[in-house]
Amino acid sequence: MDNLILYSAIVLAILMAIPLYRAVIGPTVLDRFMGVSAIGTQTTVLLIMIGFMYHRVDMFIDIALAYALLNFISVLAASRYFHKQKGLTEEIKS
Repeated sequence: MDNLILYSAIVLAILMAIPLYRAVIGPTVLDRFMGVSAIGTQTTVLLIMIGFMYHRVDMFIDIALAYALLNFISVLAASRYFHKQKGLTEEIKS
């Protein structure tokens, strides 16, 4: 069972490259927020998988819940800020 969780965690960590690409290269601020939010969600699941691997799920659940709450609040605050600035849909010029 530990090997299955380990391989699933490795696959999830590799799949985190897709939203990382969107968070870094995304043409709009909204694309970047979606990428960061997806990374935060996958990190929460990864933390729970690590808890199963170390047989300390109770400790890692607390850490994962705190991380998910911080991720939600930060994305919500940043999107509210950019919504008031009218900068969510504008393209970023480099």
